[in-house]
Amino acid sequence: MAAYLDERIVRWRTGTTEGQVAVVAALVVLSTAILVVSLISYNTFPAATFVIPLLLGNLALRYRPLLCLVLFVGVCVTATVAQESIERGMTSGRISTLIVMVIVAVIVLYESSRHRSGLPGPLGEAMLVELRDRLQAQGVVPPLPDGWTSQSAMLTAGGTKFAGDFLVADLSDDETRLEMVLVDVCGKGVAAGTQSLQFAGALGGLIGALPPLGLFAAGNDYLLRQNWHEGFATAVHVLVDLPTGDYTIINAGHPPALRWEAQDSAWSVDGARGTALGITQRPDFHRTTGTLGHGDALMFYTDGVVETRTQDFTSGIEWLREAAATIVRTGFDQAPRRILKLVESSDDDRAVLILSRAAVPSPPDEGTANPGPRPRRVLPGSGGWRSTVWRTG
Repeated sequence: MAAYLDERIVRWRTGTTEGQVAVVAALVVLSTAILVVSLISYNTFPAATFVIPLLLGNLALRYRPLLCLVLFVGVCVTATVAQESIERGMTSGRISTLIVMVIVAVIVLYESSRHRSGLPGPLGEAMLVELRDRLQAQGVVPPLPDGWTSQSAMLTAGGTKFAGDFLVADLSDDETRLEMVLVDVCGKGVAAGTQSLQFAGALGGLIGALPPLGLFAAGNDYLLRQNWHEGFATAVHVLVDLPTGDYTIINAGHPPALRWEAQDSAWSVDGARGTALGITQRPDFHRTTGTLGHGDALMFYTDGVVETRTQDFTSGIEWLREAAATIVRTGFDQAPRRILKLVESSDDDRAVLILSRAAVPSPPDEGTANPGPRPRRVLPGSGGWRSTVWRTG
């Protein structure tokens, strides 16, 4: 029985005709039961009780099955009121009940007709949330080799579940090459959320398959083709060679990355700069390179962390350097979350990503001269830096 019910629920969630028929049948049985009890004892189940199957139908049915249910409920309500009127006479209260039920039926049908997905509200929302979860799974950094840790935290403006900030990541099969892109799509609210879903899908399908400059060039061309009202995004790309700690950062109009130098116990500002994606056909990208030693880290963030109505961009970066330095001196554990808790403004989406290297290299396992790669889980400006300017097109 449990397996049968589970299969029926799955069929309903996918919006199949069989699932809709099963729901209509269940609600017809419920309406019939209400009718029988109402005819026996109107005071127990008055005509207004039929609003229950109407509301349940609005949550679970598409428009045409819902229309059939509304017609059936209408017949039940009419029969109930007519029977009670024959016995006790038509009163103003019963007339008001009929008017209210008609109004409820019209509202239910009108609201259902506005579902552009063709699915009931909960099913359409579930489909959108599942799409979001699948795309966000691309931003889950797989478990890294010993000695490396990646942590991220994100808060949306107003506490909604959809944001204009997103992360995509890729770890090579041999676990020696980590690639990550943090993106902030321009705009707020529903528009930014839907645009970020589209853009995340595009970048998630290309990361690891294209070189960094090619990835940004493809992303730039994609945004230009969309013709969105606010069709640009800022992004920062980092490519790390995990065995050596060598890294490359490319910036496309994004706030500058910060590097934690364990020797100095301070965050320094990275020099990579560039043009935001989706503005011009030939954007300029600045690249910086460096090496993360043991105990060092890189931090990436979006402008919602450092820019508020009362704090300009430059002052915000200085605030972040000081606040983050205080936090990571006690360790990098949960550092992104602790940083976001200090951000007072919630007018914009906020995201922080920190990639850190352990202070002491992990010793090899005893008796193992050359340990192989760890099994991989499949999941849904400082001294010595070199700077290069790149132009795509």
